[in-house]
Amino acid sequence: MIAKIGRGSNLYGALNYNNSKVIQNNASILHLNNMFETPDGNYTTAQLLSSFLPNLAANKNTEKTAIHISLNPDPNDLVSDEDYIGIAAEYMKKMGYGDQPYVVFKHDDIDRSHIHIVSSTVDQNGIKISDVFEKRRSMEICRQIEKKYKLIRADEKISSNESLAFVPVDHSKGNVKSQIAAVVRYLQKYYHFQNLGSYNALLSLFNISAETIKKEINAEIKEGLIYFALDKNGDKATNPFKASLFGKHAGLSALQSHFLKCNETPVKSKEETKKNISQALAIAQSEKDFKAYLIEHGINIVIRRNEHGRLYGITFVDHNTRTVYNGSHLGKQYSANAINEIFSSTKSSPVLKGIDYPQKNDTSRHVSPLKNSLHPLFDFMLNSELNFADWGILNEFLLGGNAEDPEEQLFEFNMKKKKRRQTKK
Repeated sequence: MIAKIGRGSNLYGALNYNNSKVIQNNASILHLNNMFETPDGNYTTAQLLSSFLPNLAANKNTEKTAIHISLNPDPNDLVSDEDYIGIAAEYMKKMGYGDQPYVVFKHDDIDRSHIHIVSSTVDQNGIKISDVFEKRRSMEICRQIEKKYKLIRADEKISSNESLAFVPVDHSKGNVKSQIAAVVRYLQKYYHFQNLGSYNALLSLFNISAETIKKEINAEIKEGLIYFALDKNGDKATNPFKASLFGKHAGLSALQSHFLKCNETPVKSKEETKKNISQALAIAQSEKDFKAYLIEHGINIVIRRNEHGRLYGITFVDHNTRTVYNGSHLGKQYSANAINEIFSSTKSSPVLKGIDYPQKNDTSRHVSPLKNSLHPLFDFMLNSELNFADWGILNEFLLGGNAEDPEEQLFEFNMKKKKRRQTKK
């Protein structure tokens, strides 16, 4: 667990930063210590500030009366709200703030949950609480808390020799929100897809599904996106997660912009994909052979069937060109109906015009290495036998361990900037 301690003279600002996230449903108030409480549990920033006024009024000399602490467990830690309250209480008591008024906020607006604690640095008599060896004491307390609550130690080093892999979500391992976040934050960076159906086809390789929702806000219909983790059968295995939990890139607006950017697919890329599919159709004796050939050539197939087992939808994810194609967009001969007819029939596969097919007994082209453009994080997709892989250290690699919230970084920067201005004066 990592603790960050910030000090300043604007207690209202620290409270307002956190409470604004509560109002936006990106955070919640977990606990109030020695503070006034409301019957309904809802608070304005002014109401929260009122509990600190006696301490502030008694202060005579201390300039930095506000302390803003964030406690950040490892993304793979499973911490309940009750544990967060206990962790906050133990940390504040050992740091000398156990009797102070303080409020504990839980933030859920990024992939890892964490807590913020806002308090005053002066007690009810106006005397400043000691900050001697504050950082050293804080680190020691964090190690004690990690041991007591069985959290991952922040100072544990991960071997640089461990393999890195972008892997599917495994809902049975917990920490599902972090697993989904590690995927959806990066797909737009690596892949081209033109609509929600194509996006879902790509997501399904990671055992994730996305759906649009509509909600009326102030007499206006707003459209948004939610995500689910899927089980090995492709069925929903979790409650929905709001797209806002994973950042702006996972939201509907960002995706719609991405769809527009991907509308124009280079002809050369599309022809290369069609060529590989045609070669697979010419060689394959069954649907299983068809899939295996394409996987070996860097293309995953996502198939949709109705309750009678008939294939009604097919999507090709070409990792060589990092593009997702609906079968019918490539041409009628690659559509779901055409593919279904080929593999449900005992007749020989039809020959498609304009393609230089390999001979049936020609295995020289049956296996070919992928182009270097396939990012190593996606190597798992080329293993047709893989369903779930160990989660490993993807968070450490992609999210820098703690996946900093840009708003938090800005807030912290502004506090430091203000401190520098005051020092110059």
